[in-house]
Amino acid sequence: MTTAQERPYRAGFACFVGRPNAGKSTLTNAIVGTKIAITSNKPQTTRHIIRAVLHRPESQLVLVDTPGLHRPRTLLGERLNDLVRETWSEVDVIGLCVPANEPVGRGDRFITGELASLKATVLAVVTKTDLVDKKRLAEQLLAVSELGEFAAVVPVSAVSGHQVDTLVDVMTGYLPESPQLYPDDMLTDDPEQVLVAELVREAALEGVRDELPHSIAVVVEEMIAEGNLTKIYADLYVERSSQKAIVIGHRGSRLKHVGTTARRQIEELLGTRVYLDLHVRVAKDWQRDPKQLRKLGF
Repeated sequence: MTTAQERPYRAGFACFVGRPNAGKSTLTNAIVGTKIAITSNKPQTTRHIIRAVLHRPESQLVLVDTPGLHRPRTLLGERLNDLVRETWSEVDVIGLCVPANEPVGRGDRFITGELASLKATVLAVVTKTDLVDKKRLAEQLLAVSELGEFAAVVPVSAVSGHQVDTLVDVMTGYLPESPQLYPDDMLTDDPEQVLVAELVREAALEGVRDELPHSIAVVVEEMIAEGNLTKIYADLYVERSSQKAIVIGHRGSRLKHVGTTARRQIEELLGTRVYLDLHVRVAKDWQRDPKQLRKLGF
């Protein structure tokens, strides 16, 4: 019997893909056990590629959270798609997420086709198993396995934690033999400012009308640590004055709520008390303007 010491150490990169709202970011968070990828039921929520690192005695799994692949309507959309394809070509393992509670559709087939030519090992991950009964799950597992050639098909629930560890076992099994890639105490290689901006953006997206998701960008202008207090000054950019009014809300009530929600999450992330100063600014049609896109970090 081989011990963990005799087993080769494996380390590498993996990502989850799937149509919007397939549970990709929630699953990443469940695996790493901390809120690194932002979750929202709006498509196109994830803008930046955030890497989360899972340390185990015999392996290191680096999860890359990418934006979803979609039909681009703007320059921003095209850039996000390029970013996605570039990431897919560089990872070792890809998990195609298909929710258990929705029929397999065109979007799933489109993404499966896009993955077929890659060198990565592709697994199918049937998510949200807590939302269906055994019979429906069995039917979905069969339907998903017929989508394409997968190294494995794994049902999971990020919410209940069911089979999350099993999925990690399967994924790490397909990683290359490699020395450690990141130091032991590292959970993510993204600068804190990016994570903070994403948390503010997530809070700003909650409960707003569907026309807004693409149109909000957040830039953290300054983070100042003073003892156990971190002062954060951030700007939320929208494309039109009408959107600014939506984000601010009646007498500033929405923006206040955004600030309270984001501050709680940021305090959890940084482990300090946080003073958060938010301003909403209009950058006209920034998604279509290369100069504005660069300024806002795309």
